[in-house]
Amino acid sequence: MAYIVQKFGGTSVATLDLIKKAALRIKIELEAGHSVVAVVSAMAGATNTLVGYVRDLSTTYDRAEYDAVVSSGEQITAGLLALALQNLGVPARSWLGWQIPIYTSSHHTQAKIERIETRYLLEDLQKGIVAVVAGFQGVSCEGRVTTLGRGGSDTTAVALAAFLGAERCDIFTDVDGVYTADPRYVTSAELLDHIAYKEMLELAAQGAKVLQKESVEFAMRHRVRLRVLSSLSETPGTLVTTESELKPRKKHIRGLAHTLNEVKLTLRGLPQVPSKIETIKSLMESHHINIDMTHQNLSLCGKYMDFSFSILESDAERVVDVLKKSKKQLHFYDLLRDSDVAKISVIGSGLQTELSPSHKLFQTLGAEGIMVQAVTASDIKLTVLISTQDAGRAVSSLHTVYELDIEEK
Repeated sequence: MAYIVQKFGGTSVATLDLIKKAALRIKIELEAGHSVVAVVSAMAGATNTLVGYVRDLSTTYDRAEYDAVVSSGEQITAGLLALALQNLGVPARSWLGWQIPIYTSSHHTQAKIERIETRYLLEDLQKGIVAVVAGFQGVSCEGRVTTLGRGGSDTTAVALAAFLGAERCDIFTDVDGVYTADPRYVTSAELLDHIAYKEMLELAAQGAKVLQKESVEFAMRHRVRLRVLSSLSETPGTLVTTESELKPRKKHIRGLAHTLNEVKLTLRGLPQVPSKIETIKSLMESHHINIDMTHQNLSLCGKYMDFSFSILESDAERVVDVLKKSKKQLHFYDLLRDSDVAKISVIGSGLQTELSPSHKLFQTLGAEGIMVQAVTASDIKLTVLISTQDAGRAVSSLHTVYELDIEEK
């Protein structure tokens, strides 16, 4: 009997009626002869409410207590879905992260799954009982509740699929699958029927909100076959798998990703010392902060420089606080903050074969009068930082230039 993991996102369990529909989807898999593990997010809006409670009390909150509060939303959904299944005559039991247990690192709010004890889950599954697992949460070696970051239920589902050796992992969302761009910004965006792990990883890392980046990393590392599909329709969705499983394709640019929740910080008047930037990066790493889109300008005299980098808006207050406390150590003159920035990324293996992969991008943005503030590149990714007000125009123009508007036959 094959194991199937089904993950239901917040919009897929936002109401009791939707929870009942999720229960029916699970029942269909059971009737097909599969054993099912269902992973659930908090009901849509619940996590934001819980986060609001914490931040209203304090902007410098204890991250362990933050996890204790915000992880409670998934507990409610897990219990409700188990009840909905029981009402259909399906044996079901809810599980919290610590009950399984799902062991994680001790890095609260951004914990990483280290191992999962599957023995008790397997005992229930072999009895025909559906396991309904609260996503997003785990337990540290100290016995404290941890959370896996926004979208962490995706990673819970993929990790369970990996440790159980599941046939596949279905991620149910409010969209039909993975598109060549965000369809809210590009009406001609095409639904992809398949995509390679590496390309999906870059899309997720650069702002596509379909899957959490860590979940794709886990799937790629353990070769978990992922399917992203809508809980509101019967479309087959998008298969995320190895490059070798994909059908041959003519177009090697797979899509565009963008994010508007970026902040650019600039340290003015830093001493022009070779090790200074590495010191800043090490400082950020010690506080578990990821920086991106770095850029530096040297002064004419060569003694000082300005160093800029982008971070997620949600980290901005914490980063500013860390930098201000480290001002004497870093010796910068001023700290500037710019919230009017967006990150646009072109993703695809075709970037490896193009003679000048950045030429088409810069030519297009230049023709639109859009100024590029920073740029980074890898084998399958080309990313620029631009003004937020230009983001929609940039994504639409690049989608056309890279021929993503044209359906592949």
